Amino acid sequence: MARAAILAAVCVPALAFASDTPLYQPAPAWVIAPPPVPTNAAEELPPIVLLDFQKRIEGDRLWSYVHQQTRIASSEMLSQAATLTLPWAPDKGDLIVHGLTILRGDRRIDLLAKGQKFVVLRREQSLEQRELTGILTATMAVEGLEVGDILDMRFSVTGRDTALGGRVQDVIPLVAAPMRIGAGRVRYSWPKGTQPKWKVIADGVQATPVTKGEFTELSFALPLAKPKEMPEDAPSRFRHPPLMEVASFADWADVSKTFATLYKTDGLVATGGPIAGEVAAIMKADATPLGRAQRALEVVQDKVRYLAVGMDGGNYVPQAPAKTWEVRYGDCKAKTLLLLAMLHAMGIEAEPVIASVGMGDFVPERLPSAAAFNHVFVRATVAGETLWLDGTGSNARIADVRDTPGIGYVLPLRAAGAVPVMVSTHANALPMGIVTIDADESSAVDLPSAVDVTFVAHGVVAAQLRAAKSQLGPKEQRELISNVLQKAAGEGQFADGTITPDPVSGDVVIRAKGVVGTSWGMEDRRRKRSLNGPLSDLTFSPDRSRPDWTAIPVAAPPPLGFERRLRIRLPDGGRGFTLDGTADADQRLAGHVVKRTTRLTNGLLTMDERVDALGVEVPAAQIAAERDAVATATANIPHLVAPADTPRRWTLDSAGMAQSSQIKAIRAVYAKAIAADPDEISGYQSRASFESGVGNYRAALPDLDRVIAKEPDIDLYLQRAYVHDMLGDRTKALADAESARRLDPSNQSATMRLAWLKAENGDLPGGVALLDQRIALGGEQKRAARQDKAALIGEFGDAAEAVKLYDAMIAEKPGSPNLLNGRCWIKGTRSVMLDTALKDCTSAIELSDSTLAALDSRAMVWYRMGRYPEALADLDAVLAAEPDMASSRYLRAVVMKAMKRDADALADLTMARRVAPQIDRQYARFGFKM
Repeated sequence: MARAAILAAVCVPALAFASDTPLYQPAPAWVIAPPPVPTNAAEELPPIVLLDFQKRIEGDRLWSYVHQQTRIASSEMLSQAATLTLPWAPDKGDLIVHGLTILRGDRRIDLLAKGQKFVVLRREQSLEQRELTGILTATMAVEGLEVGDILDMRFSVTGRDTALGGRVQDVIPLVAAPMRIGAGRVRYSWPKGTQPKWKVIADGVQATPVTKGEFTELSFALPLAKPKEMPEDAPSRFRHPPLMEVASFADWADVSKTFATLYKTDGLVATGGPIAGEVAAIMKADATPLGRAQRALEVVQDKVRYLAVGMDGGNYVPQAPAKTWEVRYGDCKAKTLLLLAMLHAMGIEAEPVIASVGMGDFVPERLPSAAAFNHVFVRATVAGETLWLDGTGSNARIADVRDTPGIGYVLPLRAAGAVPVMVSTHANALPMGIVTIDADESSAVDLPSAVDVTFVAHGVVAAQLRAAKSQLGPKEQRELISNVLQKAAGEGQFADGTITPDPVSGDVVIRAKGVVGTSWGMEDRRRKRSLNGPLSDLTFSPDRSRPDWTAIPVAAPPPLGFERRLRIRLPDGGRGFTLDGTADADQRLAGHVVKRTTRLTNGLLTMDERVDALGVEVPAAQIAAERDAVATATANIPHLVAPADTPRRWTLDSAGMAQSSQIKAIRAVYAKAIAADPDEISGYQSRASFESGVGNYRAALPDLDRVIAKEPDIDLYLQRAYVHDMLGDRTKALADAESARRLDPSNQSATMRLAWLKAENGDLPGGVALLDQRIALGGEQKRAARQDKAALIGEFGDAAEAVKLYDAMIAEKPGSPNLLNGRCWIKGTRSVMLDTALKDCTSAIELSDSTLAALDSRAMVWYRMGRYPEALADLDAVLAAEPDMASSRYLRAVVMKAMKRDADALADLTMARRVAPQIDRQYARFGFKM
C-alpha cells in the first residue's frame, strides 16, 4: 500500500452509507496548489517527493484530500509502488480519485485518460484478528510504470459519522525526520463561524489559524523535526507518535454525553426472551449482587465469542443485545451493552467506560474526542465497591471479579457527562500461573533433577491452553506441554503429560513428570543450588542518564502475578545442608509485590514465592532507590549450600545407583518420553548423555547410534567417540572422530580429537600433520592449533621438541598463563627440566584467574621432585574446588601411595576410575602404574 493511502486510511475517521465504487472527479475548488519541491542538482530526490494533506470540515462532514508523488527509485520499489490500494468505509463516505499521472521527464502520462481504472475489492484483512470492518479497497496495477518515473496520485475520502451527533473528529499521524520527503504539508480549513478545537501533539510545530475569506485555515510543513528520543520504558505519554488532532467536541463531558445515548439499556431485555432467561437463572443461582455480577460477566465472556463488526455504522454503534445473543458474537461495544443490560435487569449499578488500550496514560493530554479511545467495558458498583468488568476478557470467575485493569484513564459515558478518571490498580487476586515442582535430588547433587511438575493456568492463559487442547493432536499437545513446562521448571524431557481443563474454576492444569538439568554448581569451593523463582525474572534497569530524561517515570506493566512452589528432597536426609540468602520476603519492589517463604527441615527444602505487578508507575525520583532495592533483593534470593562431602554421581557404586529413587525416576521419564514418540531423537540424545554421565557408557551407545543414523552432526560423532574411548575401543573412537571431521574439516574440536586419537593409536605423525594443516591455513585457529600441536607432541612424542614449541609461543606472548601451564605440564609428566618447571607453574598460578589446571600441573612437578606434602597441598586445593577432576584425584592417589597412605590412595583411585575409566592408560604413558 502506498504510504499516502496508509495515512489517509488512518486519518479518515470512523464516520451513513454513500457509494461502494470509487468516483472520478476533479479536485474540489478549495484545494490549493501543493508546496513546491526544493530542487538541488547535488541531491537525489527522496522516494516520497510530495505528501500533501488538505482537509475541509463542513458541518458534520470531513473531506480528506491527499496528493502524493512517489519516485520509483529501484526495481524493488517499482514492484511495490506499481500496485495501488486505496481503502475506504463506504457506509461513511466516498472515495474520489482526482488524478493518476506518470511524470517522466517533461512528459505527463494521464493514466485515467488512457482508460486505467481501479477495481474494488472487499478483502477483510483483519479476520484473523476477529475483526470484520466492511472496508472496501480500490486497487490498480499501474501499467507502463518504469524505474525513474514519478507517480503522481490525487484522491479524496469523504466521511460523516452519525454516531458523533453532528460532530467531526480527525487524527493524523505526522511524518517526521529521519524520514525524508521532498515537500509536505498538513492543511485544515473550516467555515470561520465554526471553531473546531485542534491540537498538534509534537515538538517544535509553529501553527496559527488564519482567516481567508469565509474560511479559517491552519497549515504547517512536513516533515517535522525528529522527535526527541525517549527511553523504551517510558509511559506512552512520553513516547507517542507526533499527532495532529481536530475535533468539534466542546470538552470531555461532551464526548461522554454524546456516546452515553448509545448504551441506554431500557427495553433491551425482552420479557420471556433468552437474555431474560439467563438473568433469571443467575438470580436463582446466586443471591449476592457480587456473585450475580460475576456470573453475568462469565456469561458474556464464555457464551458470546469476540468478533469486531465495524461496518454499517458499527465503528461506534453497539450491536443490540438481542442480535448479539442470536448470532453469539460481538465486539467490545456489543459485549458491553449486553452486560450492561443484564446488570441493570438485576438492579446492579453499572455504566460504560471507554478506554485507550496501550496509551491510557496519554488520554488527558489529547484533544477531547472519541478518537482518543479504542475500547469500551463496564464499571459496576456493588456495595460501594467498584468492579471493572470486561466482556472481551476470558475466564473470569468470582475470585477475579475485583481485579483491576492496567489501562490508565477511562472516560465514563453518562447523560450528565464526565471527565477522564484514572483506574486505581492493585495486585490481582490470583496469579496468572502457579507452578509446583516436586524435585527428587536425593542421590547426588550433580545428577539431573527428577521432577513432578504441575502448572495451573488462570485467566487468559487458561483460555488459550483450553483452545489449544481442543485444536491440537496428541503429538502437538506433548510439544505444548514440554514448551510450557520447560519455561516453568527448566530445560529437559517430560513424560506422562496431561492437559486438564477445570470447568468450575476455569483453570487449566498441566501435569507431567520430567528430567531437568541440575541447578547445582560450584561457587567458592562449595556446591550451591540456585533457587531462582519469579523474582529472578524481575529486571529493573531504567536508563535516565540523559539530562532531559531525569524526570521521566518508568511505565507500569499491567497487574499480573506468577507463583512458584518448590519442594526438593536432598541427599543424606539433608545432613549438613544450609540455606543462604533471605529466606522470607514481603516487600514492594519497583511497582511489584514480592512474597516468599523458605524452609529447610528434615531433608526437604520448601520455597513458595509469588510476584505481582501492581500496575503502577515508578516515579522518576524513586528510580535509583528502586533499582538498588531490586538488585539487593535478587542478590539475596535464597540458595542451598551442600556440605563438602555431599554425595556426587561418582560416589555412587552400582548398588547405590540401583537403589536410587532419583536415577530410577530419571530413567523412567526417558523411557516413557521415547515410547510416546519413538521418532523424536531428543529423548535418545538426552538419555545417552545421562547414561554416559553416570559412567554407564555401554547403555549410551544404542541411543547414540540411533540419533547419529537419523541426524548426524559433529558433536554427536565426538560424543560417541568419547564413549567408545571410555569403553577402550580406540578403533571405533578413531572412526567417529574421522566422521566428525569429514562433516567440517575446519572444526577445531574435531581436528584436535582426531589428532589425539591418531597419536593414541600409534600414528603421531598423522595427528601432527592434521594440526600442521590448520597452522598453515592461518587465521583465527592458528594459535590454538600451534598449542594443540605442542601438547600432542608433549604427550606422545619428543618432550624436548614440545618444550621448544612452547618456548617459541611464550616468546611471542610472554606472561600467558595458559602457555606457561602447558609447558609446565609437559616438563612434569615427562620428568624433564624440573628446575624450570616449578617456575612455569607458579607463574601460571600467579597470572591466571583460574588456577586449578596450573595447580594440578605443579603437583605433578612436586611429585617428580619427591616433595609429596607440597604436591598433596596443591591437589587438595584442586579437589576442594573441583572434586570430580579425575587427573588430580588419580595423581593424589599416586602421592598418597608414596606417602604410605594406602587406604586413602585406594579411595581416590576408585573415584578417579569411575570418573574416567581409561585414566590408567593415560598415566601409564607417564610411567605410572597403580
